[in-house]
Amino acid sequence: MNHKGTQPLETPRLLLRRFVPEDAEAMYRNWACDPEVTKYLTWLPHASADVTRRMLEDWCARYADPEYYQWAIVPKDLGEPIGSVSVVQFFKDGACADLGACIGKPWWGRGLTAEALTAVLRFLFTEVEMPEVGACNDVNNPASGRAQEKAGLRYRMRLMGQGSNNQGVCDLDRRSLTMEEYRAR
Repeated sequence: MNHKGTQPLETPRLLLRRFVPEDAEAMYRNWACDPEVTKYLTWLPHASADVTRRMLEDWCARYADPEYYQWAIVPKDLGEPIGSVSVVQFFKDGACADLGACIGKPWWGRGLTAEALTAVLRFLFTEVEMPEVGACNDVNNPASGRAQEKAGLRYRMRLMGQGSNNQGVCDLDRRSLTMEEYRAR
């Protein structure tokens, strides 16, 4: 593998870039304060933009690590973040990266999460040379699974009682793609 850290990526509609502390107001307003958006996440809705700013400062400090991957999802026509996509965990001694993504409610159903995930998958397979990339979603959040599948991840299994989020313990659907499968597409 060739870890490169969070690099700018571009799609037809999106810029994926590193967060900066100045994104706090937009992040707070666009998704971090919304209990519907954070329902299936592991962190609670933020009480203020100051909470968001402190989280972003932590994220930004981690960008020096070449194994840290955290992108702001920025629509080109808006110019501010509406969500995020990141590597949330490495498995198999670092040979498998698990992705997580969230996006503000006004942008649900537009294919933007799948577009962002597709760009990150391409980067992880072609630039980082990650052998496998996966993602899980709470079975009660099928929209997340659909975005993963649109990006090319393949359904692998249901993990009973293996997840935990703001709803408590949950069942997870797991999807993944190997580098060989990616190249064969």
